[in-house]
Amino acid sequence: MATTIQSDIRSALHMASSTFRSLSTNLILSRAAARRALPFYSSSSSSTASTTSSLILRAFSSADSASDVVLKVQEKPSICTADELHYVSVSNCDWRLALWRYHPSPQAPPRNHPLLLLSGVGTNAIGYDLSPGSSFARYMSNQGFDTWILEVRGAGLSVQGSKSKEIKQSAYDRSEQMEATLRNATNGTFPVEAQSTIPGALEESETSAVKGEESESVAVEDMMGIATVWDESRLVMQLTETFMRLSERLSGFLSEGQSKIMYAKFFDQMSKLLVDSQLSERFNEIREKLSKLLETRQNSSIASQITDLSQRIVNIIEEGQRSVSPPLFDLQERLASTIEDFQKQLDLIVKYDWDFDHYLEEDVPAAMEYIIEESRPKDGKLLAIGHSMGGILLYATLSRCAFEGRESRLAAIVTLASSLDYTSSKSTLKLLLPLADPAQALNVPVVPLGALLAAAYPLSSRPPYVLSWLNYLISAEDMMHPELLEKLVLNNFCTIPANLLLQLTTAFREGGLRDRIGTFSYKDHMHKINIPVLALAGDRDLICPPEAVEDTVKLIPQHLATYKVFGEPGGPHYAHYDLVGGRSAVEQVYPCIIQFLSRHDST
Repeated sequence: MATTIQSDIRSALHMASSTFRSLSTNLILSRAAARRALPFYSSSSSSTASTTSSLILRAFSSADSASDVVLKVQEKPSICTADELHYVSVSNCDWRLALWRYHPSPQAPPRNHPLLLLSGVGTNAIGYDLSPGSSFARYMSNQGFDTWILEVRGAGLSVQGSKSKEIKQSAYDRSEQMEATLRNATNGTFPVEAQSTIPGALEESETSAVKGEESESVAVEDMMGIATVWDESRLVMQLTETFMRLSERLSGFLSEGQSKIMYAKFFDQMSKLLVDSQLSERFNEIREKLSKLLETRQNSSIASQITDLSQRIVNIIEEGQRSVSPPLFDLQERLASTIEDFQKQLDLIVKYDWDFDHYLEEDVPAAMEYIIEESRPKDGKLLAIGHSMGGILLYATLSRCAFEGRESRLAAIVTLASSLDYTSSKSTLKLLLPLADPAQALNVPVVPLGALLAAAYPLSSRPPYVLSWLNYLISAEDMMHPELLEKLVLNNFCTIPANLLLQLTTAFREGGLRDRIGTFSYKDHMHKINIPVLALAGDRDLICPPEAVEDTVKLIPQHLATYKVFGEPGGPHYAHYDLVGGRSAVEQVYPCIIQFLSRHDST
């Protein structure tokens, strides 16, 4: 059975890689398109949320005072079923994180602390609120907790922008994209809509329009006899811009070693265009000079030399197209395509530039500070529940605070299917993490998980059920209604940066999860924590097996740790997501969590 699953996983990863290559040309907006405002979608009212609920937009920098701008409108994006949608800024970047808020029920007992919910890797708030009858977040608010779900950067309705209007438009746009994916799934059109669910994707019509404009422009200029001059000028400009960006280390997003890998690969791609040995020799001479320039601190002299060498490369290409016998046809077009593809790869690296530590050091603290300010608990603390990576973030927060000797501002935490060290378990997650080193991350800078699962879903949920094992990684048999599982698969997953996956792979190596530079092991300081922890595991969880969960629990002081595995030999069984949204979770899991939180909420 294990061999079959591993074989299927390898096949799925191969399919994912192919799908990624087919999607990558539409992953990033062109610079011209990026400057255009996102279309404003009018959203239909949600059947599970009041149309008079507020979307609260806070677009501010870390330097802003208490007089932050607050904009309220009469309708949230329809995908958001919370009572309110808030946005909080993050220092050092232009991300605005979405916070879904659920007001406590007036009939419930009063609580002393707000509750923060953190989701897993590449997932959003929907996993905690699938429907009125299957909503972990709504259940917790009905128990009296002021409940908040954080969507970290890149997830769900979190967006980039600095102005309230811009954030509002982006939120509605993301909501419409997510809902369109589910609508088209019903009509059997997964592959097409899967592309549009990736943040920053160009609509097909826009792409066609751009290509049409370029074709028309070239045709007109060709008639005037200046097509070659125009193409050459454009190529020199694009090539110079590409080298300049590499010379600047992409404004700090790439290390020196990564930059060398990038431009070496780019030079290799260009060299393949030149099959003539004499032209190749001349190109290699220029390549050596450019390589030295790219490793030099940039100034006006360097920029001028890069422009000159770019011109010489284009001249070589032009010569190959015109004078070599036999002629090397379409070289300019192929060079333009090579440059464009490479620039898109650079754009992806810049756009998806975060890792686990960014969540830990920036996103989670910003959300906690905002929630505490809004809810105003007397002791300045909150309760938190984390599923999968969300629980790992809570563990890492406690570890870092214990190491630094500071307060975590957490009264107690609950982790669901989470561990800092997977080395002792047979987690299938290891097989699903396709990246092992920075060079691979540069080849595949992002993994469009949401699009890939949407494309694969028909093969897992309908005959011939080729990828049916994917469903069982998420939820055990008969633990979720098919429609809810479909919504979870199609609307809950996002695009994941390769850097995030690279850091998470350290959890499968000796010493467990480490920081981005590899010197800090998060499990090394768990014995110093002073916060109560409830750690829950599912008996059929193949991603985070019970033994992995228990290994982390053993690091925590015994009087602070409570560990429980859900699932019985005769059923029901719990896979990775079932602790949050399985059929039996309401009767078995939720009361256990409430009992724990209630005990530590009163202290």
